[in-house]
Amino acid sequence: MPLILSASGLRGTVEGSPGENLTPLEVVQWVGAWGQWLRERYGPTAVLVGRDSRPSGSVLQPIAIHTLRALGHKVWEAGLVTTPTLAMGVPFLGAAGALMITASHNPAGWNALKFLDERGEFLPPETLQEIATHRAKLRFPATDAPPPPEEPPSLLAYHVERLLQHPLVERRRIAQCGLQVVVDGINSGGAIALPLLLEALGVAKITVLNGTPDGRFAHPPEPLPENLTQLAQEVRQKGAHLGIATDPDGDRVAFLMPDGTPFGEEYTLVAVADYVLGHQPGPVVANLSTTAAVRWVAAQHNAPFYESPVGEYHVVQKMRAVGAVIGGEGNGGIIWPALHYGRDALVGVALFLSHLCRFGGDMQALRNRYPKFHMIKARLPLSGTLPQDFWEKVQAYAGGGELNWEDGCKVSWKNRWIHIRPSGTEPLLRLIVEAPTVEEAEALAAEWMERLRSWTGTA
Repeated sequence: MPLILSASGLRGTVEGSPGENLTPLEVVQWVGAWGQWLRERYGPTAVLVGRDSRPSGSVLQPIAIHTLRALGHKVWEAGLVTTPTLAMGVPFLGAAGALMITASHNPAGWNALKFLDERGEFLPPETLQEIATHRAKLRFPATDAPPPPEEPPSLLAYHVERLLQHPLVERRRIAQCGLQVVVDGINSGGAIALPLLLEALGVAKITVLNGTPDGRFAHPPEPLPENLTQLAQEVRQKGAHLGIATDPDGDRVAFLMPDGTPFGEEYTLVAVADYVLGHQPGPVVANLSTTAAVRWVAAQHNAPFYESPVGEYHVVQKMRAVGAVIGGEGNGGIIWPALHYGRDALVGVALFLSHLCRFGGDMQALRNRYPKFHMIKARLPLSGTLPQDFWEKVQAYAGGGELNWEDGCKVSWKNRWIHIRPSGTEPLLRLIVEAPTVEEAEALAAEWMERLRSWTGTA
């Protein structure tokens, strides 16, 4: 399938012909282009390279490393690591940037190249376009002895220690809470990072499912309720206080309650924002597809609320612009500037547990604190580009709703909204709907899916 260039980098399936898939040839071309772009800015410099546990990553990572070495760069070989841990390692080591090889929530047959700048943040889309132009003029310099790859100091230990040092991470309260937790590590970086964090926080009992980081995903890797049935069953059987799941590169987190039902991936940001705002006033940012409950929480704390296009890069730019103290996306991606500007499952876990233990470890009591909105997320596969008049038809059918065109189209009415946008990571159209009741949400989703199928000519 065609390669997808999004706000976070380049992704695609790893099998097939060059030019259409993320093959070793594309890795050489794109990593080489990035390496040449770095040379033009800094000269020979130092970068980090890490990956999630996908089997293809073990092949693509050495190719990326030696391509960068051929361009004269020093490479810190981070190996299996979470994206936020790698991101924090960039300023820690004084590197000029980093490459994370991960397709995040995509199926195991996918992989991706995610490029980070000297702050450990995603490169701007316009910079990715600039790097793309370097593929056609790639030139390797003469290097007698390129520096060998080096293993960095323990980035995960640094990541966890920085978290524990912050006063909002209430380690003592968590330890006193006596929590019993079940973790689904999806056989990737979270299988290492989350148990280490939970032990450091003093969690009383930790059970790990899918804890071998070999990339053999036991279920579809996106931490959605339908993919977490094994975790739900184990939480119930163990009588645990909660379950925790992350995606393969550790930038999203989801929680399950003691009965195995989801706390709600949208409500991870709701709860964490509530906790942070209770200690530090300031603006909140969420993307356009995030539940209205985040706006509600901001209002309870008299905090300004702002929306951004979907994607970590866009949320971070809005957070910087308004000086937000907390932000993120409704998919369980928490961004806490007190630590760094990036989605971070470890941050989400530490802050969520600190908040939860103020409620005596009672997940249901915490969930009942927030209004109940009902969201439906639907996908419509696309075989090509959208019809030329597609967005005109959306606007005409919107029925007087308030329109936001920053990212696709969001239509908001008094107590409900829809968001239609092309996916940045897969060839499909996303429809997100939220309303006060399940019935209203289902009716709204059915109505708009029928329209979208008609307008795109999709059966």
